[in-house]
Amino acid sequence: MNKQTDWIGYDKNYVWHPYSSMNSEVPVFPVASASGVKIKLQDGSELIDGMSSWWCALHGYNHPVLNKAVTDQLHSMSHIMFGGLTHQPAAQLASTLVEITPQPLQTVFFSDSGSVAVEVAMKMAIQYWGALGQTKKQRFVSLRSGYHGDTFAAMSVCDPVTGMHSLFSETLTQQFFVDSPRCLFNEPCSDNDIAALRKILEDSHQQIAAVILEPIVQGAGGMHFYSADYLIKARQLCDEFNVLLIADEIATGFGRTGKLFACEFANISADILCVGKSLTGGYMTLAATLTTENISRTISENPPGVFMHGPTFMANPLACAVANASIKLLQDSDWQQKVKTIESLLASGLAQCVDFPQVEDVRVLGAIGVVELKHPVDMKTIQPAFVEQGVWVRPFGKLVYLMPPLIMSEVDLKTLTDAVVKVVSDLPG
Repeated sequence: MNKQTDWIGYDKNYVWHPYSSMNSEVPVFPVASASGVKIKLQDGSELIDGMSSWWCALHGYNHPVLNKAVTDQLHSMSHIMFGGLTHQPAAQLASTLVEITPQPLQTVFFSDSGSVAVEVAMKMAIQYWGALGQTKKQRFVSLRSGYHGDTFAAMSVCDPVTGMHSLFSETLTQQFFVDSPRCLFNEPCSDNDIAALRKILEDSHQQIAAVILEPIVQGAGGMHFYSADYLIKARQLCDEFNVLLIADEIATGFGRTGKLFACEFANISADILCVGKSLTGGYMTLAATLTTENISRTISENPPGVFMHGPTFMANPLACAVANASIKLLQDSDWQQKVKTIESLLASGLAQCVDFPQVEDVRVLGAIGVVELKHPVDMKTIQPAFVEQGVWVRPFGKLVYLMPPLIMSEVDLKTLTDAVVKVVSDLPG
């Protein structure tokens, strides 16, 4: 190997990629650079990115405004501990998040990944009830087909059967689960649709700290879009049975669904809200858990008098600076119209997949397009097939889905949907 290709060999020999085997036959494609919506591979070929780098590269790659935010901050400090110290990018970001998220969320706790933001939310809920003397409220209710992350507490509220973490079922805290809402997006939600959640809360609310859910869109657990009415009724039930509501908006936050936050479809607010992924426009890892003044004050005014969590890289200045720039970039753009255009083009571009015998369903919401197959994909063949079409699409299970950067042109989006139609049409029925 020469020096240019040495690193590819090192990757093959030493690097363990996510959800993969070291003996995997699924190819890994070496990337040389990325700009706009294009990924340039080491061999010089280019791919249109349909995944926004796992849903986070909202403004595409190598954006001059975000680049400047990072380089400007780098001249001041790349990192500083957040224990006993603070800095302007973090304070500004907290203020912005409080301003743009549903009221009455007023306190922001930063962390370094979405999974950790969920862990923080769960610890926050348990510590809140403990501060009130209700120490038995230690468990959570989650929706089946939900996904909340790969760390241990987060895994415990992912779907226990169809999720990715059944191997650890004997180790994880046993939580309560209700079926994924059957009332679909833009449909009403009947009392029968919410009956299972009511029953669990009626029977076990003394043990339950919070209900945790992904509002409107269940992401990696199945790409299921459900009724805003369900959210409204879930909020009402949490209030009725004295249980907190945690909204995991890590995937849905910052405009992806057509609303800035998916809770806005129901005009409700959670007691605790998790954001991540698109928070920095995909530049750096950063997440945040927001809560109400009541919850933060209750935890702070009761023993031990502090919230028991503190990541080393919490509120990293580089990440906070680029997050501030990313949010401003989004707010200064006509992002709502961009999402509507993407939604329309995804719907029209993927429509013919409905008639394929191998396809179970096609659905689109905001800048999310999903082709659900009847059988799981074979990654060894489907991944190279998309690359051959000049696009980057990373299916999982039975789902071929698109979450393109919001800056994608109509021409590139058509190339993307055409590629999905071609590859899906070639799959066995």
